[in-house]
Amino acid sequence: MASSWIRALKVFGKELIADPRPIGAACPSSPKLARRVAQAVGNKPGNFILEIGAGTGAITAALLRHCAPMHRLIAVERSPSMVQHLRHRFADLRIIEGDACRLSETLRHLRDVDPRSITHVVSSLPLRSLPDNDVELITGEFSRLLAHGAQLVQYTYNLKEGSSGVFSRLRRKSASVVWFNLPPALVEVFASAPERQPARPSPGVRAPAFSVGAGAKPVNAAPRHS
Repeated sequence: MASSWIRALKVFGKELIADPRPIGAACPSSPKLARRVAQAVGNKPGNFILEIGAGTGAITAALLRHCAPMHRLIAVERSPSMVQHLRHRFADLRIIEGDACRLSETLRHLRDVDPRSITHVVSSLPLRSLPDNDVELITGEFSRLLAHGAQLVQYTYNLKEGSSGVFSRLRRKSASVVWFNLPPALVEVFASAPERQPARPSPGVRAPAFSVGAGAKPVNAAPRHS
């Protein structure tokens, strides 16, 4: 246990020194944060989880322990060294070396995975420290997955604003703070926002009819007979 934690810390430290922006934290997620994320997902028989930005596997381990078996979890990580670490730590887990900006393309290569069957997307991505173009691509990818009914579990270190500004097209269902983490984190659950239906006229009120073309004028209604 201690040796695996030390190994994870070494991998994390090397990545942090090389480029801190994709990491976005001072140390790996704490056990408290990992458990809170797992609680947000829940333990249901039909769970099929896609974890994005698996890192050293702190969240991954909690998901496997509390939420889903190996064959119902797919982990995606961009860093080759972290992918190698994850494959050493979770030998039987499907771990994909891929970019969250091209998530749809990554999933297309998995012939036996139907994106519509994914129930939860768990993201450890530091969206507020990534370039705006990347964030736009990532949020678009997440929105497409959530359109099929999946839920997004995302944590952020911005306790005041959370991720609502980033996921403006999604609906936040819940949020909770984990203080026993460095730094403290806010765990949020998002779902696809329902489509807005066009307003219906009140009963007994007829909407005006318009002719087609520029400068259209109201079409006279049929004469009423008193």
